[in-house]
Amino acid sequence: MIMPDKQRAICQRFDAGYLPPEMEQKVGIALDTLDKLPLYATRIPPENGSCGWYIYGGDYAADPGFYQPLHAAHLEEVCPAILPYLALPPGWCVILAPDYEDVWFDAQFSKGPREG
Repeated sequence: MIMPDKQRAICQRFDAGYLPPEMEQKVGIALDTLDKLPLYATRIPPENGSCGWYIYGGDYAADPGFYQPLHAAHLEEVCPAILPYLALPPGWCVILAPDYEDVWFDAQFSKGPREG
């Protein structure tokens, strides 16, 4: 199964819309944490060249330099586990670990800065 098919299947399984990022759009990713578990990903509304995904492993840090911008096209190299989930629209959250998957919608992440 190719990636768009896997992404559609994930969206259908969770009864979510289908909104894949453009590969030139950026994600916020904590590159230094990707060797830690679990892997967390949250999508907010896209803006300013970002597709809205924020991804990290292990524990979150409020440090302003925690996330680095990365084109979505590079996720295949640095974080392939998240690829099937990338078409979930804003508001969706994912936690992944070996033999563990948690995917849910959180309305607080689905609204843009002016929406609430």
